[in-house]
Amino acid sequence: MKPALTGKQRMLNAYRGLPNDRVAIAPEFWYYIPAKVLGVDMLQFERDIPHWQALQATFRKYGTEGWGGVGGAEHNPAVSGDSRWEKISDTQQRLVGETRIGGQTFTSTRIYDVHEPSWTETHPVKDPRDMARVFEIMHAPDVTHDFTGAVRAWEAVGEDYLLECAVCSPFSDVLAHFMGFEAAVEYLLTQAPAVLERMQARYIENKVELARRACERTPFESFFVGCSYACNSLIGPNLWRTWDKPVIRAVAEEVHRHGRLLHIHFHGRCIETVRDFAELGLDCVCPFERPPGGDVRGLDGLRTLERALRGRTTMNGNIHTVETLIRGTEADVRREVGEVLEAFRGNPRVIVGTGDQVGLETPEENIHAMVDECVRRSRGGWPSPG
Repeated sequence: MKPALTGKQRMLNAYRGLPNDRVAIAPEFWYYIPAKVLGVDMLQFERDIPHWQALQATFRKYGTEGWGGVGGAEHNPAVSGDSRWEKISDTQQRLVGETRIGGQTFTSTRIYDVHEPSWTETHPVKDPRDMARVFEIMHAPDVTHDFTGAVRAWEAVGEDYLLECAVCSPFSDVLAHFMGFEAAVEYLLTQAPAVLERMQARYIENKVELARRACERTPFESFFVGCSYACNSLIGPNLWRTWDKPVIRAVAEEVHRHGRLLHIHFHGRCIETVRDFAELGLDCVCPFERPPGGDVRGLDGLRTLERALRGRTTMNGNIHTVETLIRGTEADVRREVGEVLEAFRGNPRVIVGTGDQVGLETPEENIHAMVDECVRRSRGGWPSPG
């Protein structure tokens, strides 16, 4: 009898389109559930506990596979900063950051709460006229990265799950990080194209170099591109194709040149760009949400998705985190798992995951039903021999 595969092996097999001993299961346990598992409030969770470590404990508890991201420490000789904590109340604290970029000081604030994940209160760049200069300095050629901490985390995770190296965010996300979402969209729509094109070219050069260094200096099998705002639901497919897709393409080509894998997170509506994912040769995309947040609707939507991605890109996700995992019954959970596996019958490029983060209110029995149904339906191997 062959030994069972490890969590990491199942994830990598799915990314590579190889058969598994059972289907890979990867609920997006991000903040709420890991904090609950560790018995800490959200403020302590974010301040004191490495995220990769919290995920490891959570995947072990539920007996699932999964993924997480960790990045290298960046050093930019033209950038320095300080931060301080301010108490707002017994349940909230404010982190005030002062960053000096090319001799100019930019202040941002973030709120930490014992009940909820932290959120940005104010962004550093208030005047759009500062953005191009800030962007150029932040992505200068002399920026360096230390991967020591990231590699130590990868070693500590071992075979438990797939810890990926985070290499970049989409271009529009970076603008939003500095300016806020609304200001970033206005900037993309009103700034002179030549200015944006120079910024984009600088960013692509910077992130391709980062990907090259990470591939050459670390053992990570897979690399990760995140997403906060760069999706169809918020910026639409046209802005995404103009400003974000070229970044992802360049990073994917560099990562693949080194024989590594690339995974991107793309929440919200996605059907209009599914063929773009396959065209780029992305190894895995998540989370392919169901309505109303997404647009992959039921078995028919999953079959359309499978046809568009087949042979090129692995689908991770689709179990509805609110309507099914929080509000639904165990039978509802099992039904949605069945739809995913039916749509991808005979296709190794599937991971049963969730449509974004699993909420704190999720009943334990629904999480267990998701795992049990995946195991039951794929026992004996995936793709199923029957």
